[in-house]
Amino acid sequence: MSQVDTLDTQKLAEYLEQHIDGFKGPIEADKFEGGQSNPTFKITAASGAYVLRRQPPGKLLKSAHAVDREFRVMAALKDTDVPVPNVLHLCEDRDVIGSMFYVMEFCEGRILWSAGLPEMGEGEAANAVRGEMYSEMNRVLAAMHSVDLEAVGLTDYGKPGNYFERQLGRWTQQYEASKLQEIPAMDSLIEWLQANQPEDDGQVSLVHGDYRLDNMMWHPEKPQVIAVLDWELSTLGHPLADLAYQCMGMRMPQRGAKMAGLQGKDRTALGIPTEKEYVAMYCERRGISHIDNWEFYLAFSFFRLAAICQGVAKRAEDGNASNKQAAEVGALVEPLATMAMQIINEGA
Repeated sequence: MSQVDTLDTQKLAEYLEQHIDGFKGPIEADKFEGGQSNPTFKITAASGAYVLRRQPPGKLLKSAHAVDREFRVMAALKDTDVPVPNVLHLCEDRDVIGSMFYVMEFCEGRILWSAGLPEMGEGEAANAVRGEMYSEMNRVLAAMHSVDLEAVGLTDYGKPGNYFERQLGRWTQQYEASKLQEIPAMDSLIEWLQANQPEDDGQVSLVHGDYRLDNMMWHPEKPQVIAVLDWELSTLGHPLADLAYQCMGMRMPQRGAKMAGLQGKDRTALGIPTEKEYVAMYCERRGISHIDNWEFYLAFSFFRLAAICQGVAKRAEDGNASNKQAAEVGALVEPLATMAMQIINEGA
């Protein structure tokens, strides 16, 4: 087993007993499947179940795997309308397990992977539940973008200035740093995005950065989100980045069981809102009359995901990626860039 997959449970138990009220060992640590970026473990202790999320060991790209930021934002959101797990401890001492980590409560619920929500079954009742679940995701997203940053102490959680300009610069740089081969579609996409940035409209909110179905924990029985997870890419930025990113996820192919999109599916027949309806629901919740430059926001989302995938592939090549399928993720870069160029050429 690699260092990414294992923990020194005895040393960890001793440390956690000293730093978390009521924590009691011995412990067992089981790594969750999935999660390309930060290895995540279920910790079963004498005092109950917890979740530990760590940075991968080894050399890391600057500002990547920011588990300390995840910890901070979830702690800040504790008493807001955004459901988050209760975070318990951040350990910045890399000597304990070999990298920085934090511990949070274990939430008992469902993680769902396919945007079509096949788990709900068939028929009118199932369709109604699917519709409620999409409405709930929309509600949580609008709540996140409405968080009073001053009240929760997050006014310094991101840099000032044009969010898309900053993000475009950051992800272009990270893409170039992790590139393994030339991909002409990515070059064309970067060029178009740089030339077609909308003027900054001054909107700033908390943004999740990876807002999608499988980063939410659902109530075991109700169409209710009990915890939004995986805040590693969160920052202060433009709220439409999150909305476009989630809509991009729904446009994805129905590949495999995990992270399957809705491409080619009849949304109405499933009780799932169309992209236009979903965007309209969000606008109504946030008091927005309409959205200009939608194809830019969508294309940017495809670009950013492609750049993230390239980083995962580079880490796989360097031998310190968390997920064993990481190398396959690199193969998604070109199709993602191609889909973005298609949106640009055809209009959103």
